[in-house]
Amino acid sequence: MRIDAHQHYWSIERGDYGWITPEIPALYRNFLPEHLEAHLNKHKLDGTIVVQAAPTLAETEYLLSLSEASDSILGVVGWLDPADPDCRSHYERFAKHPKFVGIRVMIQEMPDAREVLKPDSVEALAWLAEKDVPVDLLVVSHQLEPVLELLDFVPGLHAVIDHIAKPRIREGILEPWKIQMARIAAFPNLYCKLSGMVTEADHGNWKTEDFTAYIRHALEVFGPERVMFGSDWPVCLLAADYDEVVRVLEAGLPEPWTEENRKRLYGLNAKEFYRI
Repeated sequence: MRIDAHQHYWSIERGDYGWITPEIPALYRNFLPEHLEAHLNKHKLDGTIVVQAAPTLAETEYLLSLSEASDSILGVVGWLDPADPDCRSHYERFAKHPKFVGIRVMIQEMPDAREVLKPDSVEALAWLAEKDVPVDLLVVSHQLEPVLELLDFVPGLHAVIDHIAKPRIREGILEPWKIQMARIAAFPNLYCKLSGMVTEADHGNWKTEDFTAYIRHALEVFGPERVMFGSDWPVCLLAADYDEVVRVLEAGLPEPWTEENRKRLYGLNAKEFYRI
């Protein structure tokens, strides 16, 4: 099974995507399953994991309703606020849906990344870890130290780092991202999505070699069994089309990357992580 482990759908008229404005014309329109179908067919992908793009329960409900009419949506990663006292009840409600596969914690959007270390959040994430719930962590590279502290509190968290933690690709800066990602990879339940890289580069002037060091480091520290391909479509359109996103990843793979490793990268790992 071949899977795009990270992409989004949205309907602008729903009104809960405040970050998508007319000033971003590449994204300011509806993106729905029928718009992605040709790309999935071209790259022989069986389906996708659709990830929330707005911090609302209503958007998660919307994505779950989309999944009921689309065979290509293999799973939905929804949104929950770990600090919300009703977090558990919201999770239990979503978990009844057959295509609900996990939640995403948007550390990137926190004014201070250390908010994720507040007792209520840690307690909720520990509860999710006990239930072995898949958790996506949306984080920017300068926020990795609080993530490492979180993992010390909740070492059993079954989580994936989205977008290789958004390193400073535009500037070509690798440290301390490399050291921090190696420390994160030391937790055996942690995975990494090779996604969202093109938007961290110079949108109009990137080259495939800009990404190689980042891709290969992620592959080295997480290994072939804990990495996933994700297009981050349609957000990727700010810097690259779907074909270019695939080309960037392919260009960064090391020579000895085997066919079995490819199967894991392009689907098997996501299937196992999200229990599809």
